Amino acid sequence: MDLFSNLKSFFKTSGTIIDNNVFRLHYKVTSILLVAFSILVTARQYIGDPIDCITSQEKGIPENMLDTFCWVHSTFSLPDSWEKNVGEEIPYPGVGTTKNGQKRIYHAYYQWVCFVLFLQAILFYVPRYFWKSVENGRIKSLILGLNSPCLTEEVKNNNKKLLVEYLVTNLNNHTIYFMSFLFAEILNFVNVIGQIFLINCFLGGEFSAYGIKVLQFTGWDGSLRYDPMIHVFPRLTKCNFHKFGSGGSIELIDAMCILPINIINEKIYIFLWFWFILLATLSSLSLVYRLVIIFWPRSRFLVTSFRARLVSHDHLYSVLSKFKLGDWFILDLLSKNLESLNFKDVVNDVAERLDSVKYF
Repeated sequence: MDLFSNLKSFFKTSGTIIDNNVFRLHYKVTSILLVAFSILVTARQYIGDPIDCITSQEKGIPENMLDTFCWVHSTFSLPDSWEKNVGEEIPYPGVGTTKNGQKRIYHAYYQWVCFVLFLQAILFYVPRYFWKSVENGRIKSLILGLNSPCLTEEVKNNNKKLLVEYLVTNLNNHTIYFMSFLFAEILNFVNVIGQIFLINCFLGGEFSAYGIKVLQFTGWDGSLRYDPMIHVFPRLTKCNFHKFGSGGSIELIDAMCILPINIINEKIYIFLWFWFILLATLSSLSLVYRLVIIFWPRSRFLVTSFRARLVSHDHLYSVLSKFKLGDWFILDLLSKNLESLNFKDVVNDVAERLDSVKYF
């Protein structure tokens, strides 16, 4: 709790809604998760040392020096030893006798996991930052306290009059406002797809099918199991260290290194695989919904009437028949923020004002 207590400020909800639930999954939930994971992998006091290397005592290598060297210069696994019999041919999958010219897979990613996770958290917040900069508190200014049911009649009527005047005066002037939000939604979708490819490159092409392999692994027979997570995040690897011997010749120290940090890493990335797939799916559905809103005008009436059930359908239809896409978007955001009775009165007043204007 002490470790993550500083993240509680991110969970504070704003009194003004300027987006939707899928949008909030990106900048609020995902960014918080990535920052929390970044903190977790750096909390060595909670999970032990990130690396511990084993070698013969007579080699005369200080333990801390070998650990530091192998952490900085990265460790490696032997692909030839992945699927050999543990306890008979090899001590652990990927760990075996090193031969000249033998293929090696080096694991340097664990040095960068905390930084990459933090970078990902920033990238998930970029669309939110863009939208907040464009939105610039417009909806908050338009609410005028009408989100509260406890207003005096005088204040309520004056504020409703101001809001109606704004909507009528600025009719058909909100297209850029809507297009900016649409661009932010597209950024969310592009970002999550790009993040999947980023992690896949970061983990040497192993992330794209990582979740599928783990699901397949859970259904295998116990005697045939080969954990795919230790292929991506090995818990035991090798490290070669060269030093001068007593006679001046170069000696090779062939060490095995335990990576406790990978117990955390493998769980983080299996969660991120499923989470990013879910997020990409929801984001794509959100864009499909937005396309329906754009190309099927009646859908705007259906959405707003469902959200604001107290509003007269005749008045709402009259208003939306004169509103363009950007105007509807402003009205839809207001329906999320205004108290239902106040929103009903605003729609009724806007309908009357628009009907009274001859050029409409």
